[in-house]
Amino acid sequence: MADQDDEPRIYVMPNLMTAGNLLCGFIAILHIVGRFQPEEGNHRYFWAIGLILLACVFDALDGRFARMSGQSSDFGREFDSIADIVSFGIAPALLVHDIVLANFEFTVGGSGYLISCIYLVCGAMRLARFNCLAARANDKSSTSFRGCPIPAAAGVIVSLTMTLLWLENNNQTIGRWKYVLPALMLLLSYLMVSSIQYPSFKAINWRTRRSFHWVLITIIVVAFTIPNWQWMPTVLFVSYLLYGLVRPWISRRWRAEIESEAETSEPDDALDEEDDDHDDAIKSGTRKSSPKKPTDDSKNDPAALI
Repeated sequence: MADQDDEPRIYVMPNLMTAGNLLCGFIAILHIVGRFQPEEGNHRYFWAIGLILLACVFDALDGRFARMSGQSSDFGREFDSIADIVSFGIAPALLVHDIVLANFEFTVGGSGYLISCIYLVCGAMRLARFNCLAARANDKSSTSFRGCPIPAAAGVIVSLTMTLLWLENNNQTIGRWKYVLPALMLLLSYLMVSSIQYPSFKAINWRTRRSFHWVLITIIVVAFTIPNWQWMPTVLFVSYLLYGLVRPWISRRWRAEIESEAETSEPDDALDEEDDDHDDAIKSGTRKSSPKKPTDDSKNDPAALI
């Protein structure tokens, strides 16, 4: 008989948020297939998009609750991945297929479903890789994600879809702009399985202290997003997507300011500071003994020859 200590730990609040994420994704799928509204019109799509965005909120909250209360567990990580593949994998892929890619079945050799399949498979691989890296890290918190997170990828897709549908309802001619969605899905599929580092913003919590101008900018963005909900989520999600792409060229100081991470000095900076301290000690007449250079044993190490 198995020992009860071998049972996985199930914490109520984080897993309740994950359950909300999963249910939002499932109900969004029901809206997409026309279970609650008639197939004509775009109301079912707006409901589905709203539920997927709500799933993003639940996904952000479950991690926050787990870290703040110290209730992270292997069970929660696996449960979260299952919910994510439904809400941010299946639901967005089905949404774009129903709106745009279904037309490809008659115009591009019936390959419309293939784009949705590629996105779904890449999203599942990204989640599997995340779980493997998290387990290998021995629960050490990382400040960045390897590859674009699938909630962000889904947010880009559904928010842009919402903007296009809003323009169409306002008698704006979209034309071929709707075909941006399939190309975007392929790009996001690559970014999810790539090695590009995206910030996790895990260091930002209720105790985070920011300067006045950052607080003011946040208030302005929130106040501007509420009345312009039709297109502001697109701006926010696309901004995160582009930030990950340009992040390697941003200075470490600016990255630390944006992501609220503790700034770490470069090795060259550390050497410069050490040299400055050494010069100051010489001027004051208290010369410091220079640190011993580490001996290079790589020549005597057989492993270094491999």
